[in-house]
Amino acid sequence: MRPVFAASILALLLTATIVEAQTPGVPAQPPAALQAEIDRRAADVAPRVVAWRRDFHQHPELGYQETRTAGIVADHLRKLGVEVRTGVAKTGVVGILRGGKPGRVVALRADMDALPVTEELDVPYASKVRAQWGGQEVGVMHACGHDAHTAMLMGAAEILAGMRDRLPGTVMFIFQPAEESIPGDELSGAERMVREGVLDNPRPDAIFGLHTFPGPVGHIGYRAGGQMAAGNTLSITVTGKQTHGGMPWAGVDPIVVASQIVLGLQTIVSRQVDLTQAPAVISIGKISGGVRTNIIPESVLMEGTIRTFDPAMRVDVLRRVRQTAENIAEAAGATATVKITDGYPVTMNDPELTARMAPTLERVAGKGKARVVPPVMPSEDFSYYAQKVPGLYFMLYVTPPGQDPATAPANHSPRYTVDERALPVGTRALASLAVDFLMK
Repeated sequence: MRPVFAASILALLLTATIVEAQTPGVPAQPPAALQAEIDRRAADVAPRVVAWRRDFHQHPELGYQETRTAGIVADHLRKLGVEVRTGVAKTGVVGILRGGKPGRVVALRADMDALPVTEELDVPYASKVRAQWGGQEVGVMHACGHDAHTAMLMGAAEILAGMRDRLPGTVMFIFQPAEESIPGDELSGAERMVREGVLDNPRPDAIFGLHTFPGPVGHIGYRAGGQMAAGNTLSITVTGKQTHGGMPWAGVDPIVVASQIVLGLQTIVSRQVDLTQAPAVISIGKISGGVRTNIIPESVLMEGTIRTFDPAMRVDVLRRVRQTAENIAEAAGATATVKITDGYPVTMNDPELTARMAPTLERVAGKGKARVVPPVMPSEDFSYYAQKVPGLYFMLYVTPPGQDPATAPANHSPRYTVDERALPVGTRALASLAVDFLMK
């Protein structure tokens, strides 16, 4: 090959490389050495992530009561040399890690609160904690994996703090209270944090978060657009006429009417809305009424949840819920007072950000272990962050091998299990998403 011709070919190849790197929508991956360092540091911190997770699991705290958890998080961040703000949204912690080079800002979020669930797992670090919830004494358990979320973000913070001199930009670590919300509090932890300006100074260019979920351990699921559903809280008070249980004809039985309403609500989803357009769920989770076996009570309280993905369908379903309850009650000579409270919006993954970061998730999970998945019906207040800045929220699967994810105890179950072999994957994913985004 002639020298001049060879030089021309080399110039063309170099030009093509530069153009590809500058083409919008084509992410430039960080150096392989940096990726290898993330993996090495993740392996080093893995035992501590497990220890943190078990400690949090054994000492769970309900929403806006996470003082012990927040204290451990804040102390860890301070030891890493991270700027720390505490008391954000009551018990939240925010850490700011400024890299050695100028650049953009990326946020990573984990939730810290537990649930009013009495644990049934037989593990050495099982929770024995009891607390007050809605005026009742309840068991407390990390039945949704927030213990793992917090531990993994602590691990990611340690990884990134050790690489700060090479980071072009700033990383925010958001440790949030009260994702599950609490009785009588109108704001969830994320909504309160946003209102208190957590995304204002500095303002992230993107935010990432994850949630443990039943599925093959260490795999990752994600999707562009709606990842998790919008939620509405439903309360229906059915009022009849109290009478003796042996003479039901002398009154109006609100328990029977409430039972008919439960069945009627299910026909909204199964027969009245087009589920080929978007999924929807109506569930009654609580019915209370009556004090004796032989007294038909005056009233019954029903409480539940409504989950939707499409805004227009949401409006239609809420209208039908009210109409169904009121008409069934009227037909029986009772009344139904329906109260519907807005819950979390749809958790929307920014399509462009999702496409750009999908290769990162694939690299971290392993070939074929990160995939696009259908939406899931639980709600998440990560949605409030994603309304303000581009967000990507993904599922980290944690079902042990040999157990069918379809029949494994689901989130909020007293037997919900997190296989700790998934923790290094989640820790690496959070750290890698931050680095890859900053080094676009």
